[in-house]
Amino acid sequence: MEVTCLLLLALIPFHCRGQGVYAPAQAQIVHAGQACVVKEDNISERVYTIREGDTLVLQCLVTGHPRPQVRWTKTAGSASDKFQETSVFNETLRIERIARTQGGRYYCKAENGVGVPAIKSIRVDVQYLDEPMLTVHQTVSDVRGNFYQEKTVFLRCTVNSNPPARFIWKRGSDTLSHSQDNGVDIYEPLYTQGETKVLKLKNLRPQDYASYTCQVSVRNVCGIPDKAVTFRLTNTTAPPALKLSVNETLVVNPGENVTVQCLLTGGDPLPQLQWSHGPGPLPLGALAQGGTLSIPSVQARDSGYYNCTATNNVGNPAKKTVNLLVRSMKNATFQITPDVIKESENIQLGQDLKLSCHVDAVPQEKVTYQWFKNGKPARMSKRLLVTRNDPELPAVTSSLELIDLHFSDYGTYLCVASFPGAPVPDLSVEVNISSETVPPTISVPKGRAVVTVREGSPAELQCEVRGKPRPPVLWSRVDKEAALLPSGLPLEETSDGKLRLERVSRDMSGTYRCQTARYNGFNVRPREAQVQLNVQFPPEVEPGSQDVRQALGRPVLLRCSLLRGSPQRIASAVWRFKGQLLPPPPAVPGAAEAPDHSELRLDTVTRESSGSYECSVSNDVGSAACLFQVSAKAYSPEFYFDTPNPTRSHKLSKNYSYVLQWTQREPEAVDPVLNYRLSVRQLNQHNALVKAIPVRRVEKGQLLEYILTDLRVPHSYEVRLTPYTTFGAGDMASRIIHYTEPISSPNLSDNTCHFEDEKICYYMFIETSRPRELGDRARLVSPLYNASAKFYCVSFFYHMYGKHIGSLNLLVRSRNKGALDTHAWSLSGNKGNVWQQAHVPINPSGPFQIIFEGVRGSGYLGDIAIDDVTLKKGECPRKQMDPNKGAGQKVGGCLCQGRCCWCLSWGSQWRGYGVHVLVAVE
Repeated sequence: MEVTCLLLLALIPFHCRGQGVYAPAQAQIVHAGQACVVKEDNISERVYTIREGDTLVLQCLVTGHPRPQVRWTKTAGSASDKFQETSVFNETLRIERIARTQGGRYYCKAENGVGVPAIKSIRVDVQYLDEPMLTVHQTVSDVRGNFYQEKTVFLRCTVNSNPPARFIWKRGSDTLSHSQDNGVDIYEPLYTQGETKVLKLKNLRPQDYASYTCQVSVRNVCGIPDKAVTFRLTNTTAPPALKLSVNETLVVNPGENVTVQCLLTGGDPLPQLQWSHGPGPLPLGALAQGGTLSIPSVQARDSGYYNCTATNNVGNPAKKTVNLLVRSMKNATFQITPDVIKESENIQLGQDLKLSCHVDAVPQEKVTYQWFKNGKPARMSKRLLVTRNDPELPAVTSSLELIDLHFSDYGTYLCVASFPGAPVPDLSVEVNISSETVPPTISVPKGRAVVTVREGSPAELQCEVRGKPRPPVLWSRVDKEAALLPSGLPLEETSDGKLRLERVSRDMSGTYRCQTARYNGFNVRPREAQVQLNVQFPPEVEPGSQDVRQALGRPVLLRCSLLRGSPQRIASAVWRFKGQLLPPPPAVPGAAEAPDHSELRLDTVTRESSGSYECSVSNDVGSAACLFQVSAKAYSPEFYFDTPNPTRSHKLSKNYSYVLQWTQREPEAVDPVLNYRLSVRQLNQHNALVKAIPVRRVEKGQLLEYILTDLRVPHSYEVRLTPYTTFGAGDMASRIIHYTEPISSPNLSDNTCHFEDEKICYYMFIETSRPRELGDRARLVSPLYNASAKFYCVSFFYHMYGKHIGSLNLLVRSRNKGALDTHAWSLSGNKGNVWQQAHVPINPSGPFQIIFEGVRGSGYLGDIAIDDVTLKKGECPRKQMDPNKGAGQKVGGCLCQGRCCWCLSWGSQWRGYGVHVLVAVE
């Protein structure tokens, strides 16, 4: 039956009203989640308070046409205007199980391309209360004047919370305070992390040995319960103490099983023991059980500091550290240093020469070195010296110095590094000294100074090193903005002088430096050279895709531009229409030899010439395409979402109607819109009603309206709207309309209030909770009205007489999105003992209320009264009506007629202030 009713849907005649309804975005943030409270603080800032772990839901309610797009961003504080990279493009921001670190200022930015974007913000305050931590400290001082020792105990309670926590100290079940016990002192120390309160027990007494409880509270804010921690203080309470079963430095061989015991020597309550490793976690396979740490088959990578920590919340934690050193050696290197005094870089007879040998070892200082010449141990003499720890070389380096080099000193020297008595293999390095031993030179092979490759291909940069011996080559980047190599390292060593790069990218382009190392060769100034890497990549063009609209019979120019590429030029450009190759466009006179764009001109747009055009641009490395969709079809309609109270219900038939409004996007871009095709379908149903709606010339910004009737309560419907021109169907727009209970409103015939009425038609707000004083306010608030016209006129009579008269204000409360009060009219001071009339024009943007506000002056001599309030559609009259009503009489500052009086008064006889309605006045 519902489908049948839908097919009988009535579409009442189309009409349009208004011009230029395009409006900039406006935004308002409302909450819909588990907020504890949303308040305004002392600087008129909106603060949203929520408990940690609850769900945060913020909605950005927007108005404006076209419909604004919404983006949520966040900053840590209110002073920063730098948005984080992470954004949420949705009108609703939802955060499940919010954490304290997610508190801060959230921004809702709404923009629709009209005017400036609207930005609103709200500060989210995440409330939490952690478990408190209680620690005990004690001091013993010798008071020599009285010859006794004074023992003082400090119980320190620390907690992290928001808002700041309140602390309560208890001994047993009794609350402690300064005034009740002079043996205790409670204070807040300086320079502590978190919130801390200290309970000081002065000159410890027998009754001070008891159980102490620190209770923390945030006063049940957000429903967070209080938390507490208890400590039992006895005469045996003591901090932890430790000792180790091994020395603080433990040297072992690789493959051994290591066991270290951490023994408690004191502490009450019984301390807890924990092992840790630095840097990084405990090794895989390591077992920490109580105070015993076991590491099976230890390896060199397991070296480091192992910490045993004991805690019992009394005093400071006890800590013992074992420095575990697993014997190892690696990276044997040598250096040849010519005579430094003579600043020579070559080996020359008669000059001094130094050979150095170094290994990276653990422990470094336990390494021993032996020197051999031509396979035999080198014999020390006046001209042959062996030194250790040369200040100009790395620590624990062995050097063999040859004084006044002779021809007989030429030969092969061998340096052997070892750990005596340890099962660690020796490392050795060999150095040959002869007349052919010369410093290195470095150069780039011919034709390799510039390397050009395509993106995604491998590349090889090469530098040639000559000399004997040939040292390693170190590669780095010259570009300051790209200091790291593709490997992520600032420096990379190669033994053959070749830097190999896999799958190069365009950001790898630049200058690379190769230089000789100062180890495994001569210890002299490094030699260097440079190689340029050029990475070629396909072109990038704009537009990638473009929708081109034009009226039938008009010309169109399509342009495809080169943004970037390597090489940066267009080698060829090919145009296609619907996949078919087009003739090359004619050359443009005076165009550059290497153009950066290609153009195609269509003399007229027709149905036959409408379709997809592609421009394929190549730079000999690759190609890219610009896509153009050319047509004369109309753009999509833009639904208007700010229609005030669009739903109108019909209770008797259980149906409702809906005011559908829209504008046409860029109507001048193509041929005029002739009609719209409207399709209405109830959700979850298949059948839809289709209707053609003819229109006259549609202008940009013109608001079009159509009323859908006989929609079934409470069902929702999908509405599709398609514009038609002489070209045919344009782009379709769709939206879902939902049934919402319409805002009830009095008839305009009832929108007149005066003292002749039998009923009082204004809602009365009375505030009498505190003594009347300067600035106190009283308000009369009207019913809620629908905005069915653009302009309204509020007319009323007022009476303001007395030397203490304050102010009478007229405000308009907009209910379109939330509640917003704006001042429309105001008058202050004594206006004489006479009735006067006011006409106030208003133009509400949605459902609204009228508010009369009286503000008390400096004293009680002054009454304000109003009468004959009228609300009418249209503009206000230019001439004021006769203020002499002649129908009423003033009684004690009130206007009365018959048995009814209305007053706004602060006279002493009223015993308060506010709105007063007197009935049956004699």
